[in-house]
Amino acid sequence: MQTQNRQTIENLYGAFARLDADGMAPCYADDAQFDDEVFSLRGKREVMGMWRMLCDGVRTKGRDDWKLEFRDVAAEGASGQAHWDAYYRFTATGRLVHNSIDAKFDFDDQGRIRRHRDRFDFWLWSRQALGAPGAVLGWTPFLRNKVRGQANANLQRFLAKTPG
Repeated sequence: MQTQNRQTIENLYGAFARLDADGMAPCYADDAQFDDEVFSLRGKREVMGMWRMLCDGVRTKGRDDWKLEFRDVAAEGASGQAHWDAYYRFTATGRLVHNSIDAKFDFDDQGRIRRHRDRFDFWLWSRQALGAPGAVLGWTPFLRNKVRGQANANLQRFLAKTPG
């Protein structure tokens, strides 16, 4: 099982590096949950909607700046972890970002991800993605809530026009 769970993590990030959301989808269980500093998603439709939205955005507006690297993939029992770094152009501002993320996973008995938790330094991210406003306000709940609200509104619009 550990080998299967490790392979799921490698498949997830390998597909994401290629911006292949369809390749990421089999990695998640139907009842998957995803949480990070911006999103709190429940169910495979929401989780995959986020990944599809991100992949589509990079493919259409910033593929030349896109790079994903992952390492420290490990799995033991029904849990796993990895570290990944994403390099991309933030669509809303056009600013280049390097986001360094630690991921934790819980798997079902078929090796699919049931819970995925990403952690990153929101203040560091906001300084890169938003510039001066992020540097000044990135540590505040106000800015974090504003970013969360906008990201979730974008996801709901994306899901509304995406079948399935």
